[in-house]
Amino acid sequence: MQAAQAVHDSGALSDLRPVERARMIQKMAAYISTNKDRVAPLLTLESGKPLWEAEIEVDSAARFLEFYGNQAESLEGRSIPLGASYFDFTTFEPYGVSGQIIPWNFPLEITARGIGPALATGNAVVVKTPEIDPLSHFIFGEAAEAAGFPAGAINILCGHGSEAGAALTAHPDVSQIVFTGSVATGTAVAVAAARRVVPCVLELGGKSAGIVYPDADPQQVLDSIRWGVYFNAGQVCSAFSRMVVHESIHDEMVERVADMAKGLSVGPGLERPTFGANMGAMVSEGQRDRAEAICQRAEADGARAVTGGRKLNQPGYFLEPTVFDGVTETMNIAQEEVFGPVLSVMKFSSDEEALRIANGTEYGLVAGVFTRDLERATAAAQKLRAGQIYVNEWFAGGVETPFGGFGKSGYGREKGREALYNYVQIKNIGIALG
Repeated sequence: MQAAQAVHDSGALSDLRPVERARMIQKMAAYISTNKDRVAPLLTLESGKPLWEAEIEVDSAARFLEFYGNQAESLEGRSIPLGASYFDFTTFEPYGVSGQIIPWNFPLEITARGIGPALATGNAVVVKTPEIDPLSHFIFGEAAEAAGFPAGAINILCGHGSEAGAALTAHPDVSQIVFTGSVATGTAVAVAAARRVVPCVLELGGKSAGIVYPDADPQQVLDSIRWGVYFNAGQVCSAFSRMVVHESIHDEMVERVADMAKGLSVGPGLERPTFGANMGAMVSEGQRDRAEAICQRAEADGARAVTGGRKLNQPGYFLEPTVFDGVTETMNIAQEEVFGPVLSVMKFSSDEEALRIANGTEYGLVAGVFTRDLERATAAAQKLRAGQIYVNEWFAGGVETPFGGFGKSGYGREKGREALYNYVQIKNIGIALG
């Protein structure tokens, strides 16, 4: 913390021209890309994801830094007309030290997503790595040094959330907090921030629904479920957790989705180096067992496991790719975030019912609409209570698009140009002339 605060106080980062910060961030991106073959296998070993998924994550981390390097010069104040007797304008100033607590599901990507806009706007950062998979974070230290950042601009802190994370959020030198994780921990972070009147960005859980209308393209739905449910073994805040499908195509879609899930090869990540019909392990035994327990409760509540729902009888933290049918709105599995490779299928008969089901949780991170009717898609998108709506492709968008939730999914926006405003304060300067 002393190093981060010293760099801020000295102006070694914030006083630079934006283009100078931009060039360093771009160099970090290039360094990470160049070293992908060193980083991706380590990420696979400590997180369990297939090697090809780890490579995608490294690429994504580099892309976030590339994007925010490009954005560093884009923030501009404005002149406010107050008549001939005054000159009034606004400027943006960095908060100082941004404390960022990183989750274990996409440790590299989410770190880059946070430090990119923080550095672009002139803040120093202290990153608390996830205790489950911290090792691959070495690349950020190497990249920062290679890019020429002043010592203290980027600081990597390892430790448990209850100790290191709590100390970070309570530290008097932290001027802004970024947290991605569970609602319970996010609430604790928000309370700690409120005690010190420090702003924070919270990206929390989700229980996202995709509405599948009768005229939907079945292949678009299947492809979206492949990525939205089984990528990273379902350990994704914005996962396609619930398929809300019209009753006229329900049976067909359940059969096709179950066949796809059954066709996934599940096993060690290093043995799955290339994209295909495969899935890796969950990150830990505790996470796997929690997901399995939710599946068991779903069956007890009356849902039908079309496929999966059990851990594999082999070494490793593997859960079968799972599809539940007959899920009702009040079931626990329709409300609680599983954070595993589990899809819940729910039927609807009218557009109003579909929207009620989709909006029927405390979360509001993302949602999806599958239809060939653009008017219907637009109408549904306007009524869905979520921060991002995907139409005909789950995860449509990229680093350029703002991301964040409604309700218990948090507040503030990550990604896109919008994220820059989390890291700056607006100052107004009014000058009386004459």
